[in-house]
Amino acid sequence: MALTKNRKILEFVEESAELAQPDKIVWIDGSEAQINALKKEAVKSGELIKLNQTLLPDCYLHRTKVNDVARVEDRTFICTKNKEDAGPINYWMDPNEAYELCNEIARGSMKGRTMYVIPYSMGVVGSSFAKYGIEVTDSIYVVLNMNIMTRVGKDVLTEIGKEGDFIKGFHAKCDVDADKRYIMHFPEDNTIISVNSAYGGNVLLGKKCFALRIASYLGKNEGWMAEHMLILGVTFPDKTKKYVAAAFPSACGKTNLAMLIPPKHYKEAGYEIETVGDDIAWIRVGEDGRLWAVNPENGFFGVAPGTNEHSNYNALQSTKRGTIFTNVALNTDDMTVWWEGLSKELPEHCIDWTGKPWNPAKFDKKDKSTCSAHPNSRFTAPAENCPCISPEFNSKTGVPLSAIIFGGRRASTTPLVYQSRDWNHGVFIGSAMSSETTAAATGATGVLRHDPMAMKPFTGYHMGDYFAHWVEMGKKVKNPPKIFNVNWFRTDEKGNFMWPGFGDNMRVLEWILKRCDENPIDAVETAIGYVPNPEDIDISELDYEICKGKKFDKAALAEILTVDKEKWAKEAEEIEGYYNGTIGSRIPQELWDCLETLKKNCKK
Repeated sequence: MALTKNRKILEFVEESAELAQPDKIVWIDGSEAQINALKKEAVKSGELIKLNQTLLPDCYLHRTKVNDVARVEDRTFICTKNKEDAGPINYWMDPNEAYELCNEIARGSMKGRTMYVIPYSMGVVGSSFAKYGIEVTDSIYVVLNMNIMTRVGKDVLTEIGKEGDFIKGFHAKCDVDADKRYIMHFPEDNTIISVNSAYGGNVLLGKKCFALRIASYLGKNEGWMAEHMLILGVTFPDKTKKYVAAAFPSACGKTNLAMLIPPKHYKEAGYEIETVGDDIAWIRVGEDGRLWAVNPENGFFGVAPGTNEHSNYNALQSTKRGTIFTNVALNTDDMTVWWEGLSKELPEHCIDWTGKPWNPAKFDKKDKSTCSAHPNSRFTAPAENCPCISPEFNSKTGVPLSAIIFGGRRASTTPLVYQSRDWNHGVFIGSAMSSETTAAATGATGVLRHDPMAMKPFTGYHMGDYFAHWVEMGKKVKNPPKIFNVNWFRTDEKGNFMWPGFGDNMRVLEWILKRCDENPIDAVETAIGYVPNPEDIDISELDYEICKGKKFDKAALAEILTVDKEKWAKEAEEIEGYYNGTIGSRIPQELWDCLETLKKNCKK
């Protein structure tokens, strides 16, 4: 029975059913009784495996097909009428062609199956930030994960009302055929279509599909921002609180920073960290002229391998209740889960992510094919489980941003931290974001992978227009956050990391926020921006050995704060090549001006 009288929703559901031809339609009301019934049904069918309910209450394991384990960028399209509007970074398809292709694939695909109708909200229902969606799907796994990751239920339909608009999301598992797998975005139509996948990143349509690709386009048109950023709060000993949003490419410490645990002497002094979000930020201009941010999600969709009590205690604790694990190993001794890096001890009796017995004697950490859990195995956990979740997590107004941080993995050139001179210079820094590959991964070091604002896979329109939108947002903000760049990954000539990272990043975060004070701490102006005086970063009680016999000290700190003009002159040339060769003519003049300033500064 339909839960709404909104004719546009009813027409969307009817059209979807007519195309896919399910045996029945079930509307998701978000009630505990309905969700529990679906879990029981999924366990009965084998779609979920019930875990030890004493050790992991309300937790389940799911396995995908071996050909369906990650996001597929080459099968992910932005479908705009004008190809140029999708930009040079996105894959593009003509909307008419895309609709026809997906309709042909999905036609009759739900025969013998149930189609579920999920009304969901990105953001707190009823808030000024909230945007609403309807996803239809033939997967209980999708329903249960969307129930964790978004806010699902009748109240969403109430907010949409009889005439309100929403984002259409159509998902059909079909045959999970990799050759016919497509994730299509129609930003001009507020529509998403996903066929032939059952993996979370491709089918939880509220996440990257809506919250970034479609939302970034909405934000451009409506005057706000959808960003691939964590949000954290820092409470100082005097009980003042400041908030930071930060964007990092993969493997650059994003989740660890979001759930950072400060060094002991910081905690004893009264510093506290709280997590507002670990992945996505929606940002608007507040009445006070500041930027305010919310996390539009309701859960964490985290990578399991490497997560443990030491690497990210708070993330691990988030998985202890109400979590769905995907493609991790099953420890049959106690019906719990395991993955590489969870513990040093290997479980003796284990079923791997493909459902086969796993032999720990054959495990070789250098050979991913010997792992029990897939390298991209995941956990979907309620954000409310996180020990450091912010009291502002469910705020309808969001939190005011004092700072925005960009970061990447650079072995040299980029200092530990530096601050932009102004907003446009900060946009320039974000536009030039890149990370270096390592010799172990590529056979060559220093190969740059550009990922502007960590949004390369997620911007729903032309990247040059996206940069221009950032510039325009700066004109709307009377009191903009300060913009910084960090690099936790400087190495010495032997390849040793020169900064300890993890919880010790609190030391850099403290300096960043002191630069955001009304009376900021001093800094040194360099060719690239403002760099700390070494004495202004707290390295007390820092017990870190850079290499054998060499402890971290003021000299080591000064070294990783050094700005080498010769290296930055080459960096400027590389950025210019990237601008011209990849992004093209839509880059705003303000960023070209910043590039020229960098080139001139490196000649002085």
